[in-house]
Formats: sequence, C-alpha cells, structure tokens
Amino acid sequence: MKYLVFILFVCLLNFSIFKAQDDDYNMDEDISIDETSSSSSSSAAANIEKGSVPTIKSASANIYFEDQFQDKSKWSRWVKSQAKKDDVDEVLAKYDGEWGIEIPQSSVYNDDYALILKSKARHHAISANLFKPFDFSTSPLVVQYEVKYQTNQECGGAYVKLLSHTGKQLDLKQVTDKTPYTIMFGPDMCGVDHKYHFIVRYRNPKTGAYSEHQAKKPTEPLDTYFTDKKSHLYTLVLSADNSFKMYIDNKIINSGSLLEDMEPSIIPPKEIVDETDRKPDDWDDREKIADTTAQKPEDWDETEPKEIADQSASIPDGWLENEAVMIPDPNAVKPADWDDDIDGTWEAPSIDNPACKDAPGCGEWTAPMISNPAYKGIWRAPLVDNPNYRGKWEPRKIPNPDYFEENHPYKLTPIGSVALELWSMVDGVVFDNFIITSDQSIAKQYDDQIWYPKSVLESKAISAASDSVVDAVIKATKDRPWLWAVYVVAILLPLVLIFVFCCPKKSAKKAADAIRKKTDAIEADSNDQQSLRRAEEDEDEPEEIKESQIKRTVRPATGRDALENEEEVEEDETVESTEDDKSKNSSPSAGGKARRRMRKE
Repeated sequence: MKYLVFILFVCLLNFSIFKAQDDDYNMDEDISIDETSSSSSSSAAANIEKGSVPTIKSASANIYFEDQFQDKSKWSRWVKSQAKKDDVDEVLAKYDGEWGIEIPQSSVYNDDYALILKSKARHHAISANLFKPFDFSTSPLVVQYEVKYQTNQECGGAYVKLLSHTGKQLDLKQVTDKTPYTIMFGPDMCGVDHKYHFIVRYRNPKTGAYSEHQAKKPTEPLDTYFTDKKSHLYTLVLSADNSFKMYIDNKIINSGSLLEDMEPSIIPPKEIVDETDRKPDDWDDREKIADTTAQKPEDWDETEPKEIADQSASIPDGWLENEAVMIPDPNAVKPADWDDDIDGTWEAPSIDNPACKDAPGCGEWTAPMISNPAYKGIWRAPLVDNPNYRGKWEPRKIPNPDYFEENHPYKLTPIGSVALELWSMVDGVVFDNFIITSDQSIAKQYDDQIWYPKSVLESKAISAASDSVVDAVIKATKDRPWLWAVYVVAILLPLVLIFVFCCPKKSAKKAADAIRKKTDAIEADSNDQQSLRRAEEDEDEPEEIKESQIKRTVRPATGRDALENEEEVEEDETVESTEDDKSKNSSPSAGGKARRRMRKE
C-alpha cells in the first residue's frame, strides 16, 4: 500500500512540475518564431523544440552594412588578414587566428550560422567593406551586433573597429592593429577587468593629427555578460547633437557627450605650459628662513645625551648574575659525519638557560635608561618670514597652437569597413547579426525579431538544464499557489497511511516478542519445525496407520461422503493428538529432545 501511495505522489509531483513548465513555454511572448521541430539533441537546448532562425529582409537605403550570415553567397565579403604585426616577436606577429562561418554548438536554432573565432592565444583579424561609406552627414550612427562566449572568457576582446575611409580602396588582407579606424566599440575583458569600449579617433582640423579619446568608464557591473553563455546585444547610438548612448540588451549602460565626457577632451585647452620656460636663478621661493640675528645661549650644552642610566635603580632580588642567558645544549651530539677540518670546530647549539626560567633575570645587570633632563640637542636659529619670498614658481602658459573651436565633433572621419582585430585566450566566441544604419527603428526591428526570440530560447535552455527539483517546484507554484495544497496532501497522505497501517502492527509484534523473551514463554512451532516433528513421528507409526492415512488422503469424496470423511479425519487427528500428548508427558527424554530441537531451530 505504501509503495502505491509513494508512486502516486511522485507521479503527481512530476506532472504538476512539467505541466507548469509546459505552460511557461507556451506563454504568449508576442514574438514571431518559426518553431519547426528538430531531432538535434547535442546543443544546450536539447529539451526545447528548435525552429528555423528568424531573418529580416530590408532594402532600406539607410542600411550601410548588414549581415545575418544566412546568405552563403555573401560569406566571401569577410576577408581574413594575412598581415603581420610590426611591434612584436616574429613568432607572434602573424594574424594566424582561425575564423569560421558555421552553426555554433550552443545554437538554439537548426540553421543559425554565425561568424566564430575558433582559436586560442592568437592574433585574429577579419573585415568586410560597408555597402557604402558612412560620412556622418546623416544622423544618427547606429552600430549593433551580437556576441556570445560559449566558454568562460579569460582574456580577450570582442569589440569592432569601424575602419576609416580615405577615398582609396582598403586592402582588407593587410588589416592590422595599425590600420586607421574612426570608432572602436564593444566588450573587452582580461581577468577581473571588464570593459565596454567607445573610442573615437578625432582628426585635429588645424594640424591634421589624429588622437584617441575614450568614453568614461561605465559604473554598471559587466561580469555576467562574459560568463552566462548567452547572446548579448551591443548597441551604440551616436547622434548629431554629439550625444552617445551605449546599450547592452536594450539596457543603457553608458551615455554622455563628445564634448564633455571623453578622456582626454576632444577639444584641446586654449593654453598650454611653455616647455621652454625656466625658473630664474635669483627666484627665491623659500617662505621661511633662519633668523641670522639669533645667538645660541651660553648655557646651551649640545654634548648632553638624550637618555641616561637611572641611578636610583637597583638590581632585582633573585637576579642570577653568574648565570648565562643561553647555554650549550647538554643533550646535543656531534654528528657522525662532522669533519673538524672542513666544517670547523663543532659547538653544541645554544638553548635558553633553564636556571633563568623562574628568575627575574640572568647575566650582567645594567640600570634602565631614562630621559636626560639636561638634554637640549643641537641648537638651531628660529625661522622668520623671508623678506625676499616671491612665491611658488610655475612655468608660464602660452596659447595652444593646436587649439580649435568645434561645436560638432560628431563629424568624424568617414567609415568604409568593419573589422574584428582581436587577441583572445579562448575560442568559440560567436559574432552575429551585424547592422550599421542611420535609422534606429531598423536596429530595433533586428532587436525585436532576431535577438529577443533567441535570448528567450537561450534563457529557457539554460534554465531547463540547470533547474533542480526544488527550483522546479518553486517555479511551478509561483503563479499557481493552489499547487501547494496538492503537494501538502500528496506528502501528508502517505505519511498518515504508513503510520496507521504499519506502525501499530510492528509495535504489537515487538511488544509480544519482548514479553516472550523476558518470561521465557513457550513459542508455537514454526511451519518447518512442525514438518520436521511430523516426519520423526511418522517413522515410529505402524504401517497400518500410515496406510489408512494415505487412503484417507487420496480417496476422492464429494457431497455427504466428503462431509463424513472430514468428520472422520478430525476424529483421527484428535485421537492422534491425545496419544502424542500422552507419549510426550510419559517420556521426559522425548520432551527434552523436542525442546532441544526447537531451540536449535
């Protein structure tokens, strides 16, 4: 009975959990996803039905670059660099990092191709030309793409570089870290240092020189974006009013102005320090000087020490002056391999003198030192105000020849290509769904129809793979509090039934056994003992009695004859029982044998 109740309880519990999860998965997400079933089970979403990856087809003139990696005929637009770095060792200089356009292992779709960084501890560079240059004559500039770390990141970047367009066709096979870029944007980390870059290279209109300016560091914690193994959407919106906004998964992480929130400032200072200016030799910047008119007092004795021995002190009682503080260890033995010619004369190591353990001290006693009341130290003239003091010297400032006035730093160098020029200590970094546009609504469409459905499926896959039974119960009852009543009944019912049907019987049997053991009461023979006794008794019975018993046993009888036979059998058994009792009572040895036999059994 108890096993049946337990099985029913487990079935009820599992049904409620799975039903609740099924209800969660069928909730209306207000998204459009093709959910054609798939038999693939190697990915993290093995328990979630896969479908075809959603795609967007847009012919908007506001799209400067787009790649969902679903059109195989356009994969060749991405060109792997074959260049070498010029500032590192020859072994590390090559851009030999591997790239691939394939379906990630952790994909929640059947056919979701992406660009994947496939090697560790190497320089990687791959790039593609924009459909047309972005010249900042339109606003805003929206850069958006997805990144997923399939393994925990150790050190490496996942940022993009928007390479500058100078009017000439850029050789993408020669892209390096020195290739000029206009904007660098995206995540980067090493160890516990997590970054979200937004860097611009700005061209000084007066000098033509380029300088890098980085946005202030965001205060939002970023570590989970590198460790949760989910696809994250990185978005930069740079507007003509010089404002910038940086999002992760549609959540604003950092924002500011090109004029006020870049380090160093894009607009240089009006004045700078004159590097040729030197402090004059006669410049006196001493605020205080020694008083030259002061005289040392005649009674000033500089020879007196700072401390002297306390003449009033006396040696404490029990001080052992004739005992040394340390003595040679009397138990030490000279090593057998000690060579006096090589190692020198052997001396036993020193230990604390045990005679000094309870004494106030041992060895030569000296009086403690106290401050010398006659001590004055070296005499120095007092300080007075310097009549020639001219203040702290600072080099003069001159007009900055590089200074310029600019109210629209948004007008950056045009962009012609997008590149991933990275160093990474992990492989399997996934890049997907690039979009560069001047229409923020297009980027939002990519967000709603591509990234958001993928993120939902990834969250469910991770949750399904990691949820424990307790988590599943809590999740199941979150929106269905009535399930708690089902669980309580399902748990209490078997406990009550087990207690009612099992506990009293066991208790009664244990009590009876205890009484028999305590009083040495006679127990009824077991079935085996009774069979053994009958067999022994049958050996002593006359053959006539055995034959009559056999006949009574095998003779078929029905109706009245059967009833009469039963009565005859009962009478015979009664007689035999009486005779057995008499024989047992009249034969002490037989009773002893029976008792011994019963105890042995």
